[in-house]
Order: sequence, then structure tokens, then C-alpha cells
Amino acid sequence: MYRIQFIIEKEFRQIFRNKVLLRMMLAAPMMQLILLSLAANFEVKDLNIAVVDQDHTTYAQRLTGKFRFIGNFRFVGYLPAYKQAYRELQAGTVDLVMVVPGHFERDLTRDNKAQVQLMVNAIDGSKAGIALGYAQTILRDFNEAIRTEAMGVIPAGRVQIDVENQYWYNPQLDYKTFMVPGILFELLLIVGGMISALNIVREKEIGTQEQLNVTPIRKHEFILGKLTPFVVIGLVQFTMGLILGKLAFNIPVVGSPLLIYGFALLFLILCVGIGLLISTISETQQQAMFAVFFMMVLFILLSGLFSSTENMPQWAQYLNIINPLRYIIEAGRNVMLKGSTLQDMQIQFLSLSGMVIGVLALASFRYRKTV
Repeated sequence: MYRIQFIIEKEFRQIFRNKVLLRMMLAAPMMQLILLSLAANFEVKDLNIAVVDQDHTTYAQRLTGKFRFIGNFRFVGYLPAYKQAYRELQAGTVDLVMVVPGHFERDLTRDNKAQVQLMVNAIDGSKAGIALGYAQTILRDFNEAIRTEAMGVIPAGRVQIDVENQYWYNPQLDYKTFMVPGILFELLLIVGGMISALNIVREKEIGTQEQLNVTPIRKHEFILGKLTPFVVIGLVQFTMGLILGKLAFNIPVVGSPLLIYGFALLFLILCVGIGLLISTISETQQQAMFAVFFMMVLFILLSGLFSSTENMPQWAQYLNIINPLRYIIEAGRNVMLKGSTLQDMQIQFLSLSGMVIGVLALASFRYRKTV
């Protein structure tokens, strides 16, 4: 036990002596949390829209007004002709052009139908799809309003259905509420995996690792002594992130804080174990950096941090079974936003626990100690 305490004390002293490393472990993740939460945002707002009005009637103006006074669109103005609209799309100054054809009002009142052309800049397919969905919703609402005015009352036999939307767990549909819990746990991967691996490999380079190898310190004492400081610092960083998320982004914590910290502790042990494993197969910090970078990119892209895992190809979903970041993000979001319990998160807990046992066993097996 005393040996483990000495190793832990030595690790903390080494970390606190290295001011750059300490800033990387505490200050840098907080900056990343703020920047990623604000920048990694897939909400589509302020879409530039222009209108080619070839009808110049009351109905055409009312339809245009639907787009002018909604937050998702920024009305650029009227364009005189179709060719000018096409040039604006090519230049990228507008995202969407609505062409109201001549006789729009006449066709709508006489034939009860009319055509409107939407020209969408689809270089960004995701943004174009969302913009088109917004526009179609506005057109559908306009169409219903005109039909109601024309009929005056609802004819007998026609059923009117009023739909009331109610959004659970994120009532304001704020994308930051979705992102921040995932980013919190993604940052633990940086501290636990990358920093621990680089720190241990650095000792190999300067020769202190060999000095430890010839001491009476046992293998499990070395692993526990190396693992504990990074877990403690990771929990401190996680606490800072939770406080920052609450103060800066008003992220709710509906579930048990104890359960959240339990999952964070389990994930941190796994991350440090991965760092220890990488350090056993790396001789230089460059090698460790490449290994950690490859692992982190793979884990983050497949984790569901930015997009749903259900929409990924089948092979990616199979590969995702061994992705710890996927399980911890699912658990974190469900506990924080939905108030899920440990019983609800059994699969995530058992998966992470199995990975912890496997990674620590492999790291212990790979670590060679010279007596």
C-alpha cells in the first residue's frame, strides 16, 4: 500500500511541476467544451432567401411575408427574373429562391391549386434538405390558411384534427443541450487516454521508467499508482465541466449525480487503461500520439456524438459494439436529460465494465517488469 502511495505522490508532483501538461489537462478541455458546444451545431438558421415574384398580387405578397417574418430565414429581397436568381445561387449569396409564377392568385382561387418553384443550393445536402423541409412546411400552412378562408366553415363530414406538439427532455430543441453531455465525456477520453499515454512514454524516453522497473514495486502497484492520479484529475475536470455546462448553457441534470459520477469514474478507469496499454506498445511519444489520435478519431466519429448511430452503415454499427465512447455518451445523455436509472442503463454499465476488465488485463499482460 505504501508503494502505491509513493507512486501516486510521485505522479502528482510530476504533473504539477509540468505547467504545460497541467494546463492541457484542466484549462484546455474547458475551452474545448465551450468552443465545441457553440461551433458543433447542426441547427440551420438564418437561411438567405430571395423571391422572384412574377404575379405581384395579394396572395403572392402574403406568401412572401410568411418567409420574411420567421427566424429560420433571412429575407434578402426580390429578384427581377429567373436568370438573376440562378446567378445569385451560383454566387452563393442566397440559399433558397422562391419563384412565384404569373397567375398564381388566379390559379389558386379558380382551380384551387397553384405551383411555386423552390430553387435550393444543395452543395451541403444536409442543409439543403432542412431548408427545403422548412419551406415546404410554410407552404403547407399557407395552403391550409387559404383553403380555410375560401370555405369559410368546415364542411359537414370533414374531420378537423388539431395536432399539439410536446417535446420531452429538450423542450426548447436546443442543440447545445444535446451536445454538451456528449462533449463532457469525450473530453475525459483526452485526459484519460492521451495524456496518460504520453506521460508514461515520456518516462521511457528520459529513463525513469527503467529505474522503476528495477525497484521492488509489483506490477499491479505500478498500474494502480499510474492510474489513480489521472482518474482523480479527470473527475476534477468532469466536475468543472458540469458546473460550466450548467452556468454557461443551462444544461439540466435530471438524474442522479451519483450515478453520473459512477459512469464517469468507470469510463475514466477505462480511458487510463487504454493509455497504459498504448504506452506498453510505444517507445516514443510520437508513436503514442499517432496511436491515440487514430483511436480517438475512430471512437468520436462512431460514438453518436454528432449524428445518430442508427443511421450509420451496418458494418459501422457492428464496429461500434466495441466503442466505449458510444456507451458512455448514451448513458450520460439519458441520465442527465431523462433521469434514467442504473436499471435502465444496464447494457451500458455491463459493456463498460467488461471493457475495463479486458483493457486492464491486457495492459497488465503487456507491461514487462525487470526485477
